[in-house]
Amino acid sequence: MNATLAAMSGGERAGTVDTTCFHCGEPLPAAPAMRMFDGASRRFCCDGCAAAAQWIGDADLDAYYRLRERPGARIDEDDGALALWDREEVQAEHARTLDDGGREITLLTDGMRCAACAWLIDRALSREEGVTDISANAVTGRIRISWDPARTPLSRPLRRLQSLGYRPFLAAGVQQERERRRERNRWLLRIGIAALGSMQAMMFAEALYLDTARQMSLPMRDFLRWIAFLVSTPVVFYAGWPFIAGAARELRHRAPGMDTLIAGSTLLAWAGSVAETVRGGPQVWYDAAVMFVFLLLVARLLEQRVRATASAQVDALARARPAFASRETADGQREAVAVGALRAGDIVRVAPGEPVPADALLLDADASFAEALLTGEATPVPKHPGDQVFAGSLCGAQAARLQLTAVGTQTRLSQLAALIEQAQAHRPPLALAADRIARGFVLALALATIAVYVAWRLHDPSRAFEVALALLVVCCPCALSLAVPAALAAANGALARIGVLPLRADALARLARIDTVVFDKTGTLSLPGGVLRVESLDGLGDAEALRIAAALERDSAHPLAAAFHAAPAADTTIATGVVEHRGAGIEGVVDGRRWRIGLAGFAAATRHDDGAIWLGDGDIASARFTFDESARTDARPTLDALRRLGIASELASGDGDVAVTRFAGLVGIDTAHARMSPEGKLAHVRALQAQGRVVAMVGDGINDGPVLAGADVSFALGDGNALAARAADLVLASPTLLRIPQAVVLARRTRAVIRQNLAWALLYNLLALPAAALGMVSPWQAALGMALSSLLVTANALRLARVPRA
Repeated sequence: MNATLAAMSGGERAGTVDTTCFHCGEPLPAAPAMRMFDGASRRFCCDGCAAAAQWIGDADLDAYYRLRERPGARIDEDDGALALWDREEVQAEHARTLDDGGREITLLTDGMRCAACAWLIDRALSREEGVTDISANAVTGRIRISWDPARTPLSRPLRRLQSLGYRPFLAAGVQQERERRRERNRWLLRIGIAALGSMQAMMFAEALYLDTARQMSLPMRDFLRWIAFLVSTPVVFYAGWPFIAGAARELRHRAPGMDTLIAGSTLLAWAGSVAETVRGGPQVWYDAAVMFVFLLLVARLLEQRVRATASAQVDALARARPAFASRETADGQREAVAVGALRAGDIVRVAPGEPVPADALLLDADASFAEALLTGEATPVPKHPGDQVFAGSLCGAQAARLQLTAVGTQTRLSQLAALIEQAQAHRPPLALAADRIARGFVLALALATIAVYVAWRLHDPSRAFEVALALLVVCCPCALSLAVPAALAAANGALARIGVLPLRADALARLARIDTVVFDKTGTLSLPGGVLRVESLDGLGDAEALRIAAALERDSAHPLAAAFHAAPAADTTIATGVVEHRGAGIEGVVDGRRWRIGLAGFAAATRHDDGAIWLGDGDIASARFTFDESARTDARPTLDALRRLGIASELASGDGDVAVTRFAGLVGIDTAHARMSPEGKLAHVRALQAQGRVVAMVGDGINDGPVLAGADVSFALGDGNALAARAADLVLASPTLLRIPQAVVLARRTRAVIRQNLAWALLYNLLALPAAALGMVSPWQAALGMALSSLLVTANALRLARVPRA
């Protein structure tokens, strides 16, 4: 065993080595596993970590402990599930067959935390028999394994991988992964060639520039120029091919844009240099052409990084999907099946720490589930039998038995991923306006370049081409085109991480301007409890009143309806001819008699509206229900946070005056409106807008469709149903209302960053254009200035990737 282990025990995590595991850094149990390394006793949290450290040392890979930046992951015992990776149906979807008969698969792992982890995985798996190639990327968390199925099953290297603390997860489909890898490799190769070519071209150009006294011999000058030609040509036509292809596309659609300017400038500089080289002219611009390509590729790569940061949540959601599930058979036995084979109605068992494979209802016993990926909340959520559990949630310390309700693309996990991708694809009006300005600028710049060229031909013909080229390069409005989309991509990524999903392209822009928020009460600021009191009238018993009410409310999505669902016989009594009168109540036939439940004026016209729910036939009251309704714990902190942001809050509810006034005082809202139908809420929002106020509406996404659509910007929240609330501009997947002020802060920061980016882009062009037209800027300086402007805009947008605090 190498002495490195001993050195690590004294040097790494000094002062904590006696209380934490030597391998993973987790706290030690009361009776830790003990192993001897190089004459010293080391402590481990479990036998798995001890075995992993022992194997690393025996394999002469103990440099891992010296190179790593953070402790490794805790080792999970192999429960036999890895053998399922050898199934043909799994490999057919996620692996591809190589030309030599081998196979290749790309996996995700959440335990690879630094370059040392990737180094260890590369070295360890490459020693496994039958593994022909291995590549681990610590940045993306992806591992690509190529193996020979005739020599080893896939489960063998995966078992080694898991024994080191890196648990494998399925990535996207093989075609998507292959294309992602090819695209990344192409970009890296292009940037590498551009960087090498730029350095060489600049070196030769410097020698030519320093010959100010014109003492260099013509053969030497021509030699340097031809070498620069050989160096720059691959840069222009291979590394710069994305810009050339983009320009061809723009010209085909008769919509010249950024790529047209970039490709035109680059090709003009290269072609002009070739012409000057052939005829022995006084000046060449190879250096400007290659530097232009290189710096713009770097800027484009940085932009892609912004978009990749925004898409990280989609990868995290993919990682949350398990590869297999334990399904219960008709005879009570269990079978391991691929997740794709599950169907609604199946019963599955989820072990502690395992992800839930599909949306389901909890059976048998209480359990807790961590829903951080879905809602942004790290605290596990306790669930009771009958509660909804979502795909991607992690089961807590108690194993769970679940009945599936939605699988595949119908799960909330899939809906979240689709909404995030949809939000990233949106083109808000501001971005479209910036594109239109940029396209107009391109045409104006082309005309200005021609005018400047003609003017310099009359003034100093020898500098006309150089000045026109510099003007074309320096004023390319790349920063203007990047100003909005880069900021929005970063902001959408931050929103996704806190569980706020924008469904409209301009939702963020409108959210940044709000000064008033109107809240619905029931199910939004309040948490409806059970039926607090039943007052029977007209000779109807309490149990009978509850039974009839439960039948009428059985399929209602209103938050108060849940209070009746637990009533006796709620699942056996059936109401027919049920009609929901929005903002008033429900009407239907139970046991041959027509009933109404809802507001007093709707269910019992003879009764005064006192805020309770009434049961009757429309004229005569038969029962009166009151409810135990409490404020959400985060309601007042949310309202306080909005108040600090200078935003007024109002309450608009369909409940009675007494209940609404009491609740408004409870949460600290000064302006409250009772007995408002959905149409009344919309009219109130319209009235606020007529006063010049910018209004946000927060509702449950069920009965508030009109007002959600009519507000300047709207939030829908609640359970999985809210994901389908297309009337809203944003959906709160997180259960906490505090995400609303966080989203406002982020929206305002995004607006500020966009304004900064646009101001810089416009100021830069206003200053650069006259300087270049007057011949004060050389082509290589123009390329440097333009690219740095684009880099500055993109780097500024990256600041939005940080999650804001309310």
